[in-house]
Amino acid sequence: MGCMSSKRYVSPTICSDSSSTTVQRKPPPIEKTLTCTLEELCYGGIRKFKITRDLISDIGVIVQEEILTIDIKPGWKKGTKITFEGKGNEKPGILPADIIFTIDEKRHDLFERLGDDLMLIVEIPLVEALTETSITVPLLGEGEEMELPFGDTIIYPGYEKTITDLGMPKSKDTGRGDLKLKFRVQFPEELSDQQRSEFVSILEDCS
Repeated sequence: MGCMSSKRYVSPTICSDSSSTTVQRKPPPIEKTLTCTLEELCYGGIRKFKITRDLISDIGVIVQEEILTIDIKPGWKKGTKITFEGKGNEKPGILPADIIFTIDEKRHDLFERLGDDLMLIVEIPLVEALTETSITVPLLGEGEEMELPFGDTIIYPGYEKTITDLGMPKSKDTGRGDLKLKFRVQFPEELSDQQRSEFVSILEDCS
């Protein structure tokens, strides 16, 4: 006496009679990489993938197209895995494999992700580093900017500033990480003798 198994084999089926017991095996998962932009991992997004799989029917094996939808959550990190159970091909006596997508992070032109924080390198000319009272910096997002007041602060090479709550969302907690700014000061490549003399005079007065 046997037992019936579902057409899609969504769970192991054990068929038994008076002489034997058979357990359907499951093949290794089908692994794919999903490369996301930093903006997608910050604000979320939707990705759709069309797959083609073999299904066992009453008339034999049929080919079916199916759309897999991934809802990218804000704060996901590189290495996050999304599993679609039993979405591989159906074969007699074998359970369909799972399909696993692993998140990868596309390199950003401006920002570097450091856990829940973002790092931004800001390059400014020497004259602005010495004289500007505010500097405009880009934020992650299309066309977004922020003006930062510096008052009388002198920005030197390697100067760092942290802006709280402007980093990446925390996927397992509320709130966000920080935006860390690191400044690179651009020095002039050439100075005339007069400029050198004036510059030395200014620096001597500051010492």
